[in-house]
Amino acid sequence: MKTVRPMNFKQELQQKVAEVEEILGKYIPKEEGYQKTVMEAMNYSLLAGGKRLRPVLMAETFRLCGGQEKVILEPFLAAIEMIHTYSLVHDDLPAMDNDDYRRGRKTTHVVYGEAMAILAGDGLLNYAFETALKAFDSIADINDKTSAYERIARAMQVLSAKAGIYGMIGGQVIDMEGEGRTVSREQLDRMYHLKTGALIEASMMIGAILAGADHAVITAIENIAGDIGLAFQIKDDILDVTSTPEVLGKPIHSDEKNEKTTYATLMELESANQEVLKVSNRAIETYLALPYQNEFLKELIITLVNREN
Repeated sequence: MKTVRPMNFKQELQQKVAEVEEILGKYIPKEEGYQKTVMEAMNYSLLAGGKRLRPVLMAETFRLCGGQEKVILEPFLAAIEMIHTYSLVHDDLPAMDNDDYRRGRKTTHVVYGEAMAILAGDGLLNYAFETALKAFDSIADINDKTSAYERIARAMQVLSAKAGIYGMIGGQVIDMEGEGRTVSREQLDRMYHLKTGALIEASMMIGAILAGADHAVITAIENIAGDIGLAFQIKDDILDVTSTPEVLGKPIHSDEKNEKTTYATLMELESANQEVLKVSNRAIETYLALPYQNEFLKELIITLVNREN
């Protein structure tokens, strides 16, 4: 698969990431009061850069489905990035993956200590829900208030479920318990579906829900997002073996260090690359069957699985 217009796409992506950064700036906590340190640690992690993949996917799915009321979308864009960032802060802790670098700079626990990093992660998770609920504050400006209330409530249900024990946290449990022992491919796929795919599913489903998409479209988008998450994580396994810390922005061979089963240990790298292609092609096929299209979103999906970092 090839990106049709790489230069224009790259510029457009940069613009959309910049828009997400601007929105995040509206919702970050003020660093003040007796609890100032935890807010500094939260913002240190949240503003460290990154792909901002999840909020961009949410915004583009909202656009794909004809969403108009951006005032109810923005709080969720910030919230999903807060939840993703909290997961990275905790993932880097010595009790988990014990990594010293993330997004090209020192991890939160290295800078602020383990206790404050745990609290910063907890803070980001709780503040994410505070932030998402601010969508209700904008309903006064919307004509169909009943519909807006229902869409926001459904979006909150998806956000909480996909981030919890039946979603991302559940995947992390499978990941931790798999260290030091051989994991089957079926179990590995389940872990990836939850640990990585769940938040991507949440991002795209929330975009569709807030736009007012029907159940069939939301279900198709959940399937697309699940395949994006699986392809993304398999690619991550490959890059952990083939990339460099400078390009990746984090340590390589981290999975090997933690004795984890990955696609790079289950099969040859070429076979793993073929799996990325197979899963991503399936996502594109499902996407093309949707009743409407967003060319940028299609190119973004293709770019994610061809990435180098």
